[in-house]
Amino acid sequence: MSRVARLLCCLAVVATQWAVAQTQAEEESVELRRAQTEPLRYLLPPIDPNQVPPPGRLDPRTSLAVPDRWRIMESLGQKDRWWDPYNSNTIKGDKPYQPLAHWGPDWFLNLGAVSDSLFEARRIPVPSGAQSSQRAGSNSVFGGTTQTALVQTVILSASLIKGNTSFKPPDYEYKFTGAFNVNHARVQEVRAVNVNPQRGLTRTDSHFGVQEAFADVHLRNVSDRYDFDSVRVGIQPFISDFRGFVFNDLAFGVRVFGNRDNNQWQYNLGWLRRLEKDTNSGLNDVFRRWRNDDTFIANAFRQDWPALGHTTQATVLLNLNREGGQKDHYDRNGFQVRPAVLGDVRPHDYSVAYFGLSGDGHFGRWNLTSSAYLALGSASYDAIAQRRQRIAAGFAAAELSRDFNWLRVRATGLFASADRNPFDGKSTGFDAIFENPQIAGADTSFWIRQAVPLIGGGGVALSGRNGVLPSLRSSKDQGQSNFVNPGLLLIGIGADADIAPQWRLIGNVSWLTLGDTSVLEYLRNQGGIARQLGTDISLALQYRPFMSQNIVFNGSVAWLQPGAAYKQLFPTAKRPYSVLANLLLTF
Repeated sequence: MSRVARLLCCLAVVATQWAVAQTQAEEESVELRRAQTEPLRYLLPPIDPNQVPPPGRLDPRTSLAVPDRWRIMESLGQKDRWWDPYNSNTIKGDKPYQPLAHWGPDWFLNLGAVSDSLFEARRIPVPSGAQSSQRAGSNSVFGGTTQTALVQTVILSASLIKGNTSFKPPDYEYKFTGAFNVNHARVQEVRAVNVNPQRGLTRTDSHFGVQEAFADVHLRNVSDRYDFDSVRVGIQPFISDFRGFVFNDLAFGVRVFGNRDNNQWQYNLGWLRRLEKDTNSGLNDVFRRWRNDDTFIANAFRQDWPALGHTTQATVLLNLNREGGQKDHYDRNGFQVRPAVLGDVRPHDYSVAYFGLSGDGHFGRWNLTSSAYLALGSASYDAIAQRRQRIAAGFAAAELSRDFNWLRVRATGLFASADRNPFDGKSTGFDAIFENPQIAGADTSFWIRQAVPLIGGGGVALSGRNGVLPSLRSSKDQGQSNFVNPGLLLIGIGADADIAPQWRLIGNVSWLTLGDTSVLEYLRNQGGIARQLGTDISLALQYRPFMSQNIVFNGSVAWLQPGAAYKQLFPTAKRPYSVLANLLLTF
């Protein structure tokens, strides 16, 4: 074969091999593109229809670390806005607080703020100034009755909580709540705002009170459903029953609490010591000597008994007051409050046990709240009887209501026993430890909202502010309990009408009757005092512009249509009334 022929053969072989290589490269490229678009098909072996295929290969993936599971939403674009309490917010306890991470995981911070602004105008019986009067011709027992008050309170709270509280009680909680109050009062008679008549007709005062300061420690879980035992030490709130009839205060103490049987049972055991109150704001005054007034508590709640949707509570309270050996105590305005200016004004101690049974819930479509108490004990001395007293008194209250679409109607009954003979050595008039009752209109009611003084009957009030009992105390906040009193019967009706999602109209009418007026006749040196106190009528309007509790405006007007007893006690006084406007801002 010639050289030319050999060269042509070699070129043909090379061309053939190059063509085969090009074909293989194209097939591999197509295969690679198919593998990239259909990875599972080419990573898994052929599927035999008669057997389950083995698992395929798992390629490594890239992971990005996040601080904790609560911040996953941040990677999706949700921002943390401190001023928004309705979305993810670290300072409202929605996510762990990172500066506390060195203490351990799951530490939450919850900050709160409340602004409470109040304007109040009222007409109540007021005595003429004892030493002098600034009104010419004021020589009557009763003086100018119109009063106004402006009150601003700012409440700030901070809580540190450890634990995932969505599923179980907190492991630890530390809370502090402080309240700053500024109040201004204007009256028409001297000595109404201060014992010194030179102070005039106005008073502006301020006070800072420590309302809560406690540590809460989770002791143990007793079941896989997080039934638990915890202990709380410090200044803390406690309410003896569902409506605050006997004890509703912020006091210092130690309380053990918990639940059992999948939260069907709850209990409280503890000791509380009452703090001195500021006279004009009603806030705690921790910088003054604490009161020698102790309350030991034990109660138990049973849910869904005796019917589904109703909770029953049994309570035992032991109140030991040992202020009889102390010096006379005067409030910030210079008036004596312990012992009360009553009878021979001698100090005393008392020990009283309260046995209570309460309920709250519904039976079908009927809602029922009820409480009954028996008070038993003794007092070392009574300023009227001038002897040792045995205490035996009773109390009962109930509210029955039913909802009809946007309207709730209710009926109310309340009974507090009276002392029929203030000289027999037995005190049978019921009094509480520190009441703040939520019934019959509560702070929109004239009788409950206002303090009515017993003019000419000693330095006591017929009823205290934010109280329903006519207990003849010198002060509900700073005075001692008094079981020699006229008692009370209250029967009322009322209705709440949700006229729009933002608007609620509230109305109440209550008929008030004293149980027995023997003690009033003695104190006033006035015979034949009737029992009919009068008719309390109140109307209130509540406005919530955002249909939440963050902004709430309350306005109300209430008046007492005087009965025979009121007219005899205050013969020249005009019809009493109360008007208030209240704005609550909550964060």
